[in-house]
Amino acid sequence: MPQNTTTNEVRATAKYVRVAPRKARAVVSLIRNLPVAKALEVLQFSTRAASVDVAKVLRSAIANAVNNNNLREDDLFVKLAYVDEGPTLKRIRPRAKGSASRINKRMSHITVVVAPRKEA
Repeated sequence: MPQNTTTNEVRATAKYVRVAPRKARAVVSLIRNLPVAKALEVLQFSTRAASVDVAKVLRSAIANAVNNNNLREDDLFVKLAYVDEGPTLKRIRPRAKGSASRINKRMSHITVVVAPRKEA
């Protein structure tokens, strides 16, 4: 899913976020191809717990674009947003008759790429 980025595209990544990738992907799909102001608004009113982490990464990408690349925040939109799977913490839960079952505590790597919208 990651693609080569041009010079105007700016990315931010949060690694080892303690949220399952499947749940984070549901949130990330809400903000793809939206202007950054609208994307932040969608994340603010989302009831999903992962939306807090995704909003943090989006704000970081916006700050990178404004401070490092001298881009205007009003022109930016979310070009790419994806979630990769991180390492899994393996835990056990006691079960009946002395047995045990495994609990997988999954982690995510969340990446957001913003770019200026092309005016045609």
